[in-house]
Amino acid sequence: MNIGPHQFSSPVILAPMAGVSDLPFRQLCRRLGADYAVAEMVTSDARLWHTDKTRTRLAFDGEATPRVIQIAGSEPRAMADAARRASDLGADIVDINMGCPAKKVCNRAAGSALLRDETLVRDILRTVCAAVDVPVTLKTRTGWSPAARNGVTVARLAEDAGIRALTVHGRTRECGYRGQAEYDTIAAIKQAVGIPVIANGDIASPAQAARVLAHTGADGLMIGRAAHGNPWIFAALAAARDGREYRAPSFAERVAVMRAHVTALQELYGDVAGTRIARKHVGWYLEAAGGAAQLKSDFNRIETASAQLAWLDGLAVNPAWEQAA
Repeated sequence: MNIGPHQFSSPVILAPMAGVSDLPFRQLCRRLGADYAVAEMVTSDARLWHTDKTRTRLAFDGEATPRVIQIAGSEPRAMADAARRASDLGADIVDINMGCPAKKVCNRAAGSALLRDETLVRDILRTVCAAVDVPVTLKTRTGWSPAARNGVTVARLAEDAGIRALTVHGRTRECGYRGQAEYDTIAAIKQAVGIPVIANGDIASPAQAARVLAHTGADGLMIGRAAHGNPWIFAALAAARDGREYRAPSFAERVAVMRAHVTALQELYGDVAGTRIARKHVGWYLEAAGGAAQLKSDFNRIETASAQLAWLDGLAVNPAWEQAA
């Protein structure tokens, strides 16, 4: 599949996740097999682009291409301006968010709330695509509610507007993240349009990935929550795609990646914020390794950046801790 000049063969992609898909995590997932990674969503309100939070979300230093910025909003001209700003900052692809189900986004008539207004969807897509020279993609859902699955209509609007690829999460806005993702609508969308379609939702193993690809005919897969604490999922999916054997990381290898990730977080955010953000990631790593509630509790009580790294160094050489995890 092609997204403008960028070519991929059945790609596996890191989803944009607020508070997760920052520069250190994107770089890590890319090293472990993700074909590309979408940065955290940023608002189309340019007044907020000068905040520390947004500047950090737009950090690209050392990131491989294609670099993808996702924008969210509900006013076509503001969205177009945000797309131009993203391109000027170095984005190789601009992604439009019409999939986020979070109340604080939908209450502003953005994210998946836009799916209720197909005319506004069309206007945003046309205006943004006309505003920039880089490819524009769209992330959306199967519809507003199970009774109003208009994903096929939105996909056709997207193709007509000039969208170059479409990612579809297999739930409606009303579903949030409850229940199981459904893939029939994604399959219908794939049949309805000629642009690449990427499937998203509840893909947590090579076996599930194969089933989703077979059922939908999708051109690629986007991985979100399944990557929490398990960036190796990209290595596993890439190996399965390419017909290679996959070897799961040892506990020592997991700890080495954890330490490198924590170090990168501390460097990006500073010791105080980096230490706080590292807690959730290490918690996810330990959960993915098999539980270890006590280890999570111990790590969460650590107050300084240097002490976090020392704790991880001890974890790497203590067989008893490996058994606990």
